[in-house]
Amino acid sequence: MAAVHHSPNPPIVYSFPSVDKLVSSFAEFIIKAQRESIDKKGRFTIALSGGSLPNVLKGLIGNPGVKWDKWQVFYADERVVPLDDPDSNHLACMEILFSKVPIPANHIHTLDTSLLDDLEELSDAYEKELIKEFARGDSARFPVFDLILLGMGPDGHTVSLFPGHELLAEDDRWVAYLEDSPKPPAKRITFTYPVINHAARVAFFAAGEGKVDMLSSVLDKPEEGLPASRVKPVYPGHLYWFVDDLAAAKLEHPKTAFKL
Repeated sequence: MAAVHHSPNPPIVYSFPSVDKLVSSFAEFIIKAQRESIDKKGRFTIALSGGSLPNVLKGLIGNPGVKWDKWQVFYADERVVPLDDPDSNHLACMEILFSKVPIPANHIHTLDTSLLDDLEELSDAYEKELIKEFARGDSARFPVFDLILLGMGPDGHTVSLFPGHELLAEDDRWVAYLEDSPKPPAKRITFTYPVINHAARVAFFAAGEGKVDMLSSVLDKPEEGLPASRVKPVYPGHLYWFVDDLAAAKLEHPKTAFKL
């Protein structure tokens, strides 16, 4: 019997008049995803990227709807630096969010810093962390995160998948490494598209007029193949964009009223 391939669900775009409204609505969205996941299987698996994204998660601080003890947090990409280095995505998330909430330390899955000098071993070790969390009797080819949160760079990159890079074609490994990032630091590890696109939900954040042209390119011209436009969760997964009106100013893609 021939395999059945389902088309991905179209992206859902939510645009807000202010960043404050975006941040509070983003928190509501995350809590709803968390609640559904905990009700279904007793835990919530989430992956975070770096950049400006940690700042958008401030709406979770002090929010009684967050069940931190049920969270399992991974990094969708990370710079190959010590965890206390200013370039570390983990450090940014700790300073902005995790140090201010009661999440168990062992529920945050960081790089094995004893392996920073061996990128192959480092990425393999992080992949094994994923296998340990997602194996649980599941025979899926790739992990299925409840939610992956992403940002978009000015060149259209997301996580550490950059335009024209060979990792755009990686379809086997869960976690890959690169040592030639066009944006410093050069050495990084990153989730691959198969992992991102198997998530139940993927949500992008983009705000400010500096994002206006790239957001239009990614959403209105996916045929250009920019890294962010290649995020297309396989059915039944969903893709969401949380943007402000400044970033959405040139967007032709239809926007949806945000309702939970």
